[in-house]
Amino acid sequence: MTESATLAAETTHRIFRDLGDPQALNAARGEAWRAPLWRALEDAGLTRAWVPEALGGAGASLADGFEVLRVAGSCAVALPLAETLLAGWLLAQAGLEVPAGPLTVAPVRAADRLEIDAAGRVSGRARAVPFARDAGRVAVLARRGSGARVALVERAQCALEPGSGQAGEPRDALTLAGVRPLAEAAAPPGLDEHRLLALGAAVRAAQMSGALEAILERTVAYCGERVAFERPIARFQAVQHALARLASEAAAALAAAGSAADALDRGEASEAALLLEVAGAKIRAGEAAGAGAAIAHQLHGAIGFSAEHVLHRYTRRLWAWRDDFGSEAEWAARLGRALASRGADALWPLLASR
Repeated sequence: MTESATLAAETTHRIFRDLGDPQALNAARGEAWRAPLWRALEDAGLTRAWVPEALGGAGASLADGFEVLRVAGSCAVALPLAETLLAGWLLAQAGLEVPAGPLTVAPVRAADRLEIDAAGRVSGRARAVPFARDAGRVAVLARRGSGARVALVERAQCALEPGSGQAGEPRDALTLAGVRPLAEAAAPPGLDEHRLLALGAAVRAAQMSGALEAILERTVAYCGERVAFERPIARFQAVQHALARLASEAAAALAAAGSAADALDRGEASEAALLLEVAGAKIRAGEAAGAGAAIAHQLHGAIGFSAEHVLHRYTRRLWAWRDDFGSEAEWAARLGRALASRGADALWPLLASR
């Protein structure tokens, strides 16, 4: 980890420790905690980490931003930090100014398409947009003919159909009917819906890896404290085996997410290699999320499902993040089609190059 990535991670951890501790938020009544936590994140420049300094951002690297997101995942963040980072990145790619406040990005599903006409008006429908109702503005990637355009639209100008993910967080559908954007510009070469989904998938993989690290730490601590038959349950061999499995799932997710983040940060990988990295990270982190959450709940017993216990803040988000920006099945199918189109002789060289 670079010095800047370490600093970004430490800053994020300190802010969440002081203002966004998962156990404290789980016991909180109301949402009074949201404003001071968001303000602290903005003041530290974390919400604009992927925006160049020339556009008023922090000018951090992609690697730095992924560390921020990993730590945010380990704190079960219930704010649109990841979405604001993604929106800022998308706008900055087109040289557009990034506004303050919570943002989100669209589209986030492979089948959804937005169009922008010759008059500059955006139309289309985007499903399951994370935190759409909490965002003042939406960064969208739209098509004009065969070219891609980046636009910033007022969320209030979009028809919103409320929805929620498994964590109870907003996953709203947005319908744009001739919305005139606040700003729009051509997307640079190589930036299309597939690239946006790839970055979003890598973001969710990073968050899942952080959440898995946190539930491993909490589960190990619980098993050391929970006593059965006059000894901590961590001394039972079956429990030790389960903890080892949980640790292996967390390590696999961390390695896969880190490899994808590194490939995106360096920007040197070919299109096929980048697809392999991102698809592998989303698939493996998603599998780890499913298995890891099951093990953690099994070891916690009934208490882990109670509203008072913090475990569900992590596991429900892990389940929700698995589906965001493409599920494991969708990424597996896309990767399979890409590899098959290259032919059998190209598979091993591609695998060996990673």
